[in-house]
Amino acid sequence: MVLQGGCLCGAIRYQVNCMPFDADHCNCNQCRKSAGAVVMSWMDFHREQVQWLQGQVYEFASSDSIRRGFCQHCGCSLTYRHLDYPQYTSLSIASLDQPNLVRPTYHIHTDEQVSWLKIDDSCSRYQAGKTAVKQPD
Repeated sequence: MVLQGGCLCGAIRYQVNCMPFDADHCNCNQCRKSAGAVVMSWMDFHREQVQWLQGQVYEFASSDSIRRGFCQHCGCSLTYRHLDYPQYTSLSIASLDQPNLVRPTYHIHTDEQVSWLKIDDSCSRYQAGKTAVKQPD
């Protein structure tokens, strides 16, 4: 399976030759603000699995340990990196050419989800990160 994607303007392109080992919907305030959307969907890979075909991702330090990557031309949110886990890279599912190929399996930071958004899916839900206690179904 080959996944390809990039930013809105086409300046940045990437390819991954496998499916992600994990995928989620994040409802945290920082994801909302960085993407300009009420929820952000991410897919996780080992860093060496992601091949950058063209362009360069620019990063913003949204906290001491988090780096959010974007296109400097169109502003498209592309990556999320936690400095404590340098072996992993998260890519925006929305940046895929075929986003229907990757389906998240859980929601995180539901304690920050906007109150008017009701998502009726079968995904697990966690009030904070995935390591937190799972919310009852």
